[in-house]
Amino acid sequence: MKTIFIPAKINSELNEKRIEALKLPKNIAIAYSIQYKDIAERVKKILSKKHKITETVQVLGCSKLKFPKETEAILLITSGQFHAVSLAFESKLPIYILESNELRKISEEEIYSFEKKKRASYMKFLNSQKVGILVSTKPGQEKLKRALNLKNELKNKKSYLFISNEIDTRQFENFNMDAWINTACPRLDFEGFVFNARDLKGLEG
Repeated sequence: MKTIFIPAKINSELNEKRIEALKLPKNIAIAYSIQYKDIAERVKKILSKKHKITETVQVLGCSKLKFPKETEAILLITSGQFHAVSLAFESKLPIYILESNELRKISEEEIYSFEKKKRASYMKFLNSQKVGILVSTKPGQEKLKRALNLKNELKNKKSYLFISNEIDTRQFENFNMDAWINTACPRLDFEGFVFNARDLKGLEG
């Protein structure tokens, strides 16, 4: 059976004057989720008149983006906060969300709340006896080797591998684990009770 992929697009009218009037730093990067690609290209064309666009990049749920050093802020064209807060935390740059011609900046309070959740899940891991290690079989997310290495490193804890294509956090309550370590999509840490394996060394200091 042949699989056909049909790209999803968001139809939205851009108010060019309002876009031109946006108060943004001089050097900005533009990031967008896939359904907003066409809108992102149009916004880039408008903003390029007064701003230097350092990067235009699609943001994926599982990607960790890097931006040129001269980037002063990131304009994210998407909906919701799923990407925005994580992007602000990882990049340490101001994040502005553009949705329906309205601009909003991710606040320090939102970033602090996210960081607080990450540290809480890390402390839960440190105090845990039984740890569930999440592994996805999806291409690009599959990190079985990393999970096996991590299992061997956790000598003072009982650890168990949970391997699945789709990771449904609603099912966690069916397993008697003290903590969950994620080797799959890093955006699972947005849930607040899952800690990313790649962050283990980063928060020990």
